[in-house]
Amino acid sequence: MAIRNLTNWNDPLFHKTSKLVTNFDDRLWALLDDMRETLEKVKGYGCAAVHVRVLRRVVVVLDKDGVIELINPSISETSEKMERVLEGSIAPDAPRGYVERPDKVTISAFDRHGEPIKITGEGFLAATLLHEIDHLDGILFTDKATEIMR
Repeated sequence: MAIRNLTNWNDPLFHKTSKLVTNFDDRLWALLDDMRETLEKVKGYGCAAVHVRVLRRVVVVLDKDGVIELINPSISETSEKMERVLEGSIAPDAPRGYVERPDKVTISAFDRHGEPIKITGEGFLAATLLHEIDHLDGILFTDKATEIMR
């Protein structure tokens, strides 16, 4: 495992769309482990692979119940109830801002071994999952923010 360098907030890489993962192998497992270790080092909650300069559809989230690893995640369901969430980023030079997000979300994805999984999150976890999945599509929270603080 290794701590990887983080992509700067202003890097154009954040606006690119990540590619699907097709190989569930040692390279993917190393990426997942490195993302988790990097996230723990910076005391963050979520990390999309683009944060460590890899354009693959991979997300790691640290939740109170442990580590959530999502490969090729897609949003299956969202609640109609919305919540105003203060968001930031582990990316250096990132601002903070308020975003309106669904209060509950269900995500379909694969685990590190290619097995299908479903994750449902509410509140802060829902916002974190949606925030990181947006990164995979080249969307930054500032693109959706109602208020940005530098």
